Amino acid sequence: MNKMKKMLFLFGILLSANVLASDYLCSYQARISSDDKFNSSGNYIATQYSRNVVAAIIRQERANFHKFGVRDDEDQGDCVFASKENRARLERWLASGQISANTIRRIVDGTPLIYVDVYRNRVSVRTL
Repeated sequence: MNKMKKMLFLFGILLSANVLASDYLCSYQARISSDDKFNSSGNYIATQYSRNVVAAIIRQERANFHKFGVRDDEDQGDCVFASKENRARLERWLASGQISANTIRRIVDGTPLIYVDVYRNRVSVRTL
């Protein structure tokens, strides 16, 4: 019986890993530049260290890339954010995703290269 429990436990882990992997959509890298810290109305948005501010900066970076053609050399395309509706979901997706306090600080204060993993309902952001 103990062997059966172990097998069921391992099967559960493998099934969970497969479900999480199926959530994955794509990854991309982008340079956060000073242009990305001003929204489309011209307002400066890098005003505090929070997930919402970082989401707004990344949202603007993706709008600059897809809508306005403002791109940095390191910017890559993605599979999701060409649509205005999906860019608007960034705040919610980042709230459900992963980002460290250090990454938040680096994005607000500097011009880091970021790496973004996009999943069905969340994003994970880290600096490179």
